[in-house]
Amino acid sequence: MSTVFDCRDEGQLLAGMRHARQAIARGELVVLPTDTVYGVAADAFSPAAVQRLLDAKGRGREMPPPVLVAGQDMVAALVEEIPVPVQQLIDAFWPGGLTIVLPAQPSLTWDLGETKGTVAVRMPDRRVALELLAETGPLAVSSANLTGRDAAVIASDAQEMLGDSVAVYLEEGYSENGIPSTIVDATSLVGTADDEHAVVRILREGAVSREQLEEVLGDLLEPAEQPGDVTPEDVAVDSGGKPVDAE
Repeated sequence: MSTVFDCRDEGQLLAGMRHARQAIARGELVVLPTDTVYGVAADAFSPAAVQRLLDAKGRGREMPPPVLVAGQDMVAALVEEIPVPVQQLIDAFWPGGLTIVLPAQPSLTWDLGETKGTVAVRMPDRRVALELLAETGPLAVSSANLTGRDAAVIASDAQEMLGDSVAVYLEEGYSENGIPSTIVDATSLVGTADDEHAVVRILREGAVSREQLEEVLGDLLEPAEQPGDVTPEDVAVDSGGKPVDAE
């Protein structure tokens, strides 16, 4: 049976964080607040836990979840390389609503789904999420909703959809903006520093606007798609043409 903790109350916050850590360690799911929408989290290094997350949402392995991190040190351990333009994006928009797709570190033993060797990473801007990540390490986190339904902007919305498939719900009121993160694909920048065709592609527009990205990247940002070509909310494609999921 699920347990709900109101993290706006300091006493419940401490208990909720303890129960959340224990649930993650057991391979169970936790719903937590982020600065974009509420997310459902699992141990990124437990294939069974990641599969449990996908099952709870009614989603297949062709839509692997992104990974939330507590800081850049965690990112460096997960990705093959952090190119200079990606570092500029991190400096400008993290913590915040930008998810960056990069080639994953080949030595990692994990299974997030059909990632084509990539990982989508983000550092959220929310106290509860960052404190939990600092204690658990990287978490696979998808928007806390059933596939095809709106992302939850408060824990009670997530609970209505996900029910007892989640062990712990961390409530912290409404998300600040309720807009999913922007997803960019920076895989072409890795190992191709002198390649004039290396660009950053927007896979999904969200909390960070194209204009904000252009200010940082300039000509490295791929030109805008024609109207109607932008990937819809909560569906994007990775560099291999496969869908990816993000919160």
